[in-house]
Amino acid sequence: MSAATTGPTPAAATDDTWVVVPLYQEATAVGEVVRELRQTFAQVVCVDDGSTDGSAAEARRAGARVVRHCINLGQGAALQTGFDFALRDPAARFVVTFDADGQHRVADARAMVERLRAGEADVVFGSRFLDGRTEVPRLRRVVLRSAVHYTNLTTGVRLTDAHNGLRALSRRAVGSLRITHHRMAHASEIVSLVGRSGLSWVEHPVEIRYTDYSRAKGQSLLNSVNILVETILG
Repeated sequence: MSAATTGPTPAAATDDTWVVVPLYQEATAVGEVVRELRQTFAQVVCVDDGSTDGSAAEARRAGARVVRHCINLGQGAALQTGFDFALRDPAARFVVTFDADGQHRVADARAMVERLRAGEADVVFGSRFLDGRTEVPRLRRVVLRSAVHYTNLTTGVRLTDAHNGLRALSRRAVGSLRITHHRMAHASEIVSLVGRSGLSWVEHPVEIRYTDYSRAKGQSLLNSVNILVETILG
């Protein structure tokens, strides 16, 4: 794997925070995602997980560091690579995980980091179910609720949205986690690892933007089913 960087310096930077963006076949969306992130966060690393559509070039052009997997390993593997990369920076105090498809809001990520900075917890989990901003399609809601119920039963950590890609973690938390489930089951594994490690955690209300782009890719339902199946099998 290799890393490179280019692009403008953001006007407002949070130098002690790295944003890790797992990236696979998101050339259409990732550039805008990175540009929006870098208005707030100076340090953005996209882990290109074997994309063949120019995703890495778009992310680099927008100002992200880019680390590449030669082949597709899965989102869990991309996150672990991003964690390892961020921990190489001795100034890194916090890490945010952020999806590449434009569904997350930078303002939510910033608020979650501020809760870490205030010492509220080691990990802040984003939840789309804590307020009314997110209109979750009915079938997706059923599948996600089922996955959350299963995760709560098996991990001992009771969350309202255990499979949200927006999280904020302290350096201590990131150093305590080692993701071994490379695909969708990594979300439940992270929750389980947090529970077993004794890390403190809170949930924070976030908005998920179900865009025409994500719906056109079929992510809304297919990802939910994958999450449920791989959570149980994983």
